[in-house]
Amino acid sequence: MEITIVSAFFIGLFSTVHCLGMCGGIIGALTFSLPEKIRNNRKRLIPYVTAYNFGRISSYSLAGALAGGFGSNLITLSPAYGHLVLQLFASTLMIGIGLYLAGWFPALVKIEHIGKPIWKKLEPISQKLIPVKSPVHAYLFGLVWGWLPCGLVYTALIWSTTAGSAKDGALLMLAFGAGTLPAVMIAGILTGWFTRLIRTPYIRPLVGLTIIIVALFTGYMALLHAGHQPSSENDSNNHQHMQH
Repeated sequence: MEITIVSAFFIGLFSTVHCLGMCGGIIGALTFSLPEKIRNNRKRLIPYVTAYNFGRISSYSLAGALAGGFGSNLITLSPAYGHLVLQLFASTLMIGIGLYLAGWFPALVKIEHIGKPIWKKLEPISQKLIPVKSPVHAYLFGLVWGWLPCGLVYTALIWSTTAGSAKDGALLMLAFGAGTLPAVMIAGILTGWFTRLIRTPYIRPLVGLTIIIVALFTGYMALLHAGHQPSSENDSNNHQHMQH
């Protein structure tokens, strides 16, 4: 599980380009809704940006707990193949996300439509939270915006169904959210710098290829582990037969 959490963190970190386009714009709106005396003072701005991100990651963790609990029930129904199927499905989606980030598969953004019915009910709540008046207010704003339809978050959620339990699913999504934290935090403070970064020609393909490599490695390890399981069971059965 430790390796999975580390992988989730780095996938969140590698999703920086996507975060710039989505969460960067949202947190930019949050920043500009603040009074000028706070907006122009970084020391006073940081608590608001931090609270927003903690709210967003809290929502990720809650969603991960729900997904992990759901996945553990699926694995119980089919102990032999349930975990493998979910892992391979998550790896396939990760490859798609890598292609999307690289700019080679823009149609993948349609996966975000899955969450639109839920978001239609939550968006009016977020509108009522603007303008943000305190760090607690910013936390609530982030808590709502954490449910914004996002292909990358959905991929991580599907991956969290393979965690084995609600607790591990929450930890996986917490790690993923922590990985996105540097990009989104800086986006709220250095918005102009991030705009220039996202326009760098080689950033998107580099990030996309990195995620594809991680996805292929994850799928390969899942298949390798599954391939060893039958032989291990047979060895155990043979050993018991020899004892009799």
